[in-house]
Amino acid sequence: MTKANSLTGSASGGGGTLAEALRRATAELAAAGVPSPRVDAELLAAHLLGETPGRIRALAFTDVPAPQGYTALVSERAARVPLQHLTGKAHFRYLELSVGPGVFVPRPETETVAQLAIDAARRVGSAKVVDLGTGSGAIAAAVASEVPAAAVHAVELSPLAFAWAERNLAPLGVHLVLDDLRTALPGHESSFDVVVSNPPYIPAEAVPNEPEAAEHDPAMALYGGGADGLELPMAAARTAARLLAEGGYFVMEHAEVQAPAIARLLADDPAWTDVQSHRDLNDRPRATSAVRRPAPKASPSERMKT
Repeated sequence: MTKANSLTGSASGGGGTLAEALRRATAELAAAGVPSPRVDAELLAAHLLGETPGRIRALAFTDVPAPQGYTALVSERAARVPLQHLTGKAHFRYLELSVGPGVFVPRPETETVAQLAIDAARRVGSAKVVDLGTGSGAIAAAVASEVPAAAVHAVELSPLAFAWAERNLAPLGVHLVLDDLRTALPGHESSFDVVVSNPPYIPAEAVPNEPEAAEHDPAMALYGGGADGLELPMAAARTAARLLAEGGYFVMEHAEVQAPAIARLLADDPAWTDVQSHRDLNDRPRATSAVRRPAPKASPSERMKT
């Protein structure tokens, strides 16, 4: 649908003027429990009209008709279909990513994890970086776009998510592989400078509160395994220990309640030193980092045995 057709065509698809449709949509979305009803109403209209949200707010002061298909799209959002699935886009840091059914929609809190990985890669310069369990490719894309000198790799097990990641990462030159984060990248041992991961971490019996996550995010991107959800996060840590060079940096997202356990497990592991907890944009402890400890040197007697 072109802008011209959307703005001059019949209002039957949206009903009345844009301003009236936005008011009805906001009320419908609010009644459905959508957290930001007015913003979502504007973003859906902007998607259909090919305009910015600011332009939509300006057009709402005119007698421009509502775009065709708007009422149906609002109804889907009221049914708690993720906004990003309806628009096909998710914004992450400075990027616009392609997303849809079959891939975890990136969240704003993960931008803090990406920043930690970006800072670590910048300290190295021509860093070798890998994103374990990349999903849509959000973190890997952020690193590749903001640290151009880095050689970025990404690993994803789900074929559906892999297809979305491929679309997002191919233009950035990221080396994407379809593999399990638990066994990924054999032959790359002790060669990475930075390993970053946002693995599945929800406990087996927990269900996300938001219908968008519970009903639309793929289960394999949510549940970390085990009663505490820590099976895959700790597998990511073991893979990071295998892949990182001495002094390499590892950072991983997790649930707020998991922060103490993950910090303790990493601190107790001789592979790691300098374990730190990091807070997200809402001041919650949502990431933990550690530095790969140098391997212990063999004693003279042990060297003689070899």
